[in-house]
Amino acid sequence: MTQYASVKDDFKQNLQTFVEDLQHHVSTENRQRTVKGFIDIFRNVYTISGDTKIVSKILEIHLFPKIVEFAAVHDYIIVLAEHQNYYPDVSFVSQRDERIKFALDFKTTYRLPDKPHLCNGFTLGSHGEYFINRSSRKNIQFPYSHYMGHFCLGIIYSRYNSDETRVYALDDLQAITSVIGDFQVFVAEKWEIASDSSGSGNTANIGSTKVIDDLVHGRGVFKLLGENWFDDYWCNYGKITVLNETGQVKKIRSLKDFLAYRGYGTPSEASQ
Repeated sequence: MTQYASVKDDFKQNLQTFVEDLQHHVSTENRQRTVKGFIDIFRNVYTISGDTKIVSKILEIHLFPKIVEFAAVHDYIIVLAEHQNYYPDVSFVSQRDERIKFALDFKTTYRLPDKPHLCNGFTLGSHGEYFINRSSRKNIQFPYSHYMGHFCLGIIYSRYNSDETRVYALDDLQAITSVIGDFQVFVAEKWEIASDSSGSGNTANIGSTKVIDDLVHGRGVFKLLGENWFDDYWCNYGKITVLNETGQVKKIRSLKDFLAYRGYGTPSEASQ
């Protein structure tokens, strides 16, 4: 094992051990959310909306002190993204060797109520400028190539029907029903949970798999192929054109077509 691989493997194992304890930090014994709402100076509690953006931001704030503890224990300093649209959310920089850096993004999503084995999925960052030109500083804290690994701290939750307009007294805190709960917390490298589809509309974002068991266990479509194939595919996403069966030009936007373009029939063939 190279020194690079050893440092990355140690960081990943430490992060996975750390994440196992986060489950208890964000949820109660009956798997409800530990954060119930906002308190004003009159001791009123305003319940939290189930809006995904609000949920994500509050979870980030709630987890941040734990992230700081993790960094201190393992001799890293934390560098936060300077701007809201910068990647990643948190950069870990080794106190012993500043060349050692790791990227961590917080990702939250909810289970689909009619298909509980699926979730709404994540966006895993851009496949645009900084992903292609790995010395670029556009919309990224440090150049992409400066990071030894790119990780996602994922939280999957269920949404419950609740009266978001009700105001409680502080003494009634334990009676407040959370609007979200049943958390699953995990960590994975970005490439491990990636899909071969764009993550959001017309923006240049990488999408994740939506099968919850595959997310939690890092079994995205590139799992058999490895990170190099993930990089190659997403650097070229939508840029390579081929002729289809009817002689029309089409852009490659699926892993199946990309493998065929590279001369392989299946991921198992390409991984050999």
